[in-house]
Amino acid sequence: MLPEDVAIAVMTKAPQAGYAKTRLIPALGAGGAARLHRQLTLRTLTTARAAGLGPVTLWCAPDTQHRFFRAVQRRYGLDLRTQPEVDLGQRMAHIFAECKERPLLLIGTDCPALGTTHLQQAARALCSGFDAVFITTEDGGYFLAGLRQPCPEIFTGIAWSTTRVMAQTRRRLSEQGLRWQEVATLWDVDRAEDVLRWQALQQAEATA
Repeated sequence: MLPEDVAIAVMTKAPQAGYAKTRLIPALGAGGAARLHRQLTLRTLTTARAAGLGPVTLWCAPDTQHRFFRAVQRRYGLDLRTQPEVDLGQRMAHIFAECKERPLLLIGTDCPALGTTHLQQAARALCSGFDAVFITTEDGGYFLAGLRQPCPEIFTGIAWSTTRVMAQTRRRLSEQGLRWQEVATLWDVDRAEDVLRWQALQQAEATA
């Protein structure tokens, strides 16, 4: 198996005011939070395509009909799918089950620090024989989950959106007898202070 055999699935919401990045509405306003979400989604899709791995699919909420999704479909040449209306763990398990033909990296769109090398490292981990791979986040969760084969058990009984997510996931992985690798720890944009990091990153890239 080669890294080019590893697919990428991206989960995102429509960039609608009051629907996307709601935790940042107090700091940015509903419209500002939606615009930020749009920026982060475009950045993530650009990174995913540039990694040179397998096919990229975009899993959309609440459905695929928003004009933004149609625009990125044309721009990036990717397939659109609808996320099921269940909890986060069930959604992730569903996506892995639907994409079981090949190993899969599943990511969100909230991590602007993600680079092509991170995705390539994660793909190589699966190709080298690990059952699972993760990119963890500084707040105790994870941004990327990769599996050679679906394993819904690792997404059950997790206290999502808490600092315990990755610790609980490690226990599930051990219980299932899986070998996994954590290839990086990155930051994501969930709080007002994270927006400042995102703005600093943009300024640094513009200067470079």
